[in-house]
Amino acid sequence: MRWCVAINVVGAIAPGFAPGELAIPDQLIDYTAGRAATFAGPGEAVRHVEFTEPFDPELRGHVAAAAADCGLGVRRGVYGVTEGPRLETAAEIDRLERDGCAMVGMTAMPEAVLARELGLSYAICAAAVNYAAGRAPQGASIHAELDRYLAVAMSRVARLLEALIPRLHDAAM
Repeated sequence: MRWCVAINVVGAIAPGFAPGELAIPDQLIDYTAGRAATFAGPGEAVRHVEFTEPFDPELRGHVAAAAADCGLGVRRGVYGVTEGPRLETAAEIDRLERDGCAMVGMTAMPEAVLARELGLSYAICAAAVNYAAGRAPQGASIHAELDRYLAVAMSRVARLLEALIPRLHDAAM
C-alpha cells in the first residue's frame, strides 16, 4: 500500500468550525484554473482517472481513527480549492458556502488527482488556521488569526501523526 497524507492549512467556513480544529475532507470542489492536472506531457497518452471520491476512504478512516486515539475531534466536509495566492473575498466565501464547502484552501488540487494518477492512496488532514473571509468575529484580522492559531493547529497535527504512523505501519503488515 502506498499512502500519502497531506497536511493542509485552511480557512473555516462551516458554522461551528473554528480555527485550531482539524478536518478530514471527504470531497473537494476545484475552483482553480491553469494548474497542470496530469503528468502526461504533450503528445503522451492521457490517463483518465476515476475521481468520484478524490480522497481514499480507507486512508481517511485511518486518519480519523488516529485522531480519536489521541483524543482529537475532527470534522468532515467539502474542501473548496481556490487559486491563491490572494485570500478570498467575503462574496467568494458566500458562494463556496452555498456550494457546500466547509473549508477553503489553496492546495489539494492538482495534488489529489496527481496522486490518483500515480496510484497513491491520498487523504488530507486539514488544519483550520483562520476563519474564511467574512466569517471571523467582528474586528478579527485574518493575519492575526493565522499567527494565533497556526501553532495550536500544528501541535494537534503532530499528535495525530504520532498516532497515525504506527497505525499505517500495522495496517500495511
